[in-house]
Amino acid sequence: MSIRMLKVALLQEVDHGSVAANLDAIESGLRKAAKAGAQLVLLQEIHNGAYFCQHESAAEFDRAETIPGPSTARLGKLAAELQLVLVASLFERRAVGLYHNTAVVFDRSAAIAGRYRKMHIPDDPAYYEKFYFTPGDLGFHPIQTSIGKLGVLVCWDQWYPEAARLMALAGAELLLYPTAIGWDPADPQDEKDRQRDAWITVQRGHAIANGLPLLACNRVGFEPAPGGSGRGAQFWGSSFVAGPQGELLAMGGTDKAELLLADIDLARSEAVRRIWPFLRDRRVDAYGDLTKRFRD
Repeated sequence: MSIRMLKVALLQEVDHGSVAANLDAIESGLRKAAKAGAQLVLLQEIHNGAYFCQHESAAEFDRAETIPGPSTARLGKLAAELQLVLVASLFERRAVGLYHNTAVVFDRSAAIAGRYRKMHIPDDPAYYEKFYFTPGDLGFHPIQTSIGKLGVLVCWDQWYPEAARLMALAGAELLLYPTAIGWDPADPQDEKDRQRDAWITVQRGHAIANGLPLLACNRVGFEPAPGGSGRGAQFWGSSFVAGPQGELLAMGGTDKAELLLADIDLARSEAVRRIWPFLRDRRVDAYGDLTKRFRD
């Protein structure tokens, strides 16, 4: 079977305090990734600023921007200059009073190749996203690029096997998750370890169940709660790349910004699916109850 190698990069970053500083750091990281031979770069969730969803404040909507807009113009220009397929993550201002958490894909061009609006929106202590984001309405459709079909999802989507499966059934060749997840500083260490391990395990399970490589890029570092309204969040980094059997190809640390690189053999997905034919053996005739909230 042929080998179809793809060098990928994950840019795990801290918040640098402003949109300009964050985009400058991203530009530096993209240039390093391109110099290292990367063809695809994944950025973390809402990378332009701090994770503002730790509280509910109408003033935070000022962070949102249109797509296309200033950030897509700068990122698209870099994607074209560096000849990168780039997956970015922005707070989208779709209309007055209507906002989304949106991933944007560039295909070695300044033009936008496609976008995905986050479908699953959490509402937990320090993750008050339902206040800010309207659930996505674009469905689970891979984005065609020069390196293949990208199944782009966002953060909270990573806990749902249905999302990964629907991307796989639509022909995705990779699963990608821009992410912002961390610890409550008040939690004991054993609880922190369980949460991080669960996050890694469930996504490796998506890779295995669908026979696809998977990339997850998480932010890192402590971010205080805005206005002192809470304990803050310690984002745990740990960005990683997994192969189609869940094997770890690259893993970031928990305490610093870093550029991760990995080589993926895209042809392995077919080899894995031949020996583990999960798609063949699905009982699609018996899954109707999956469309119900709960079976009473």
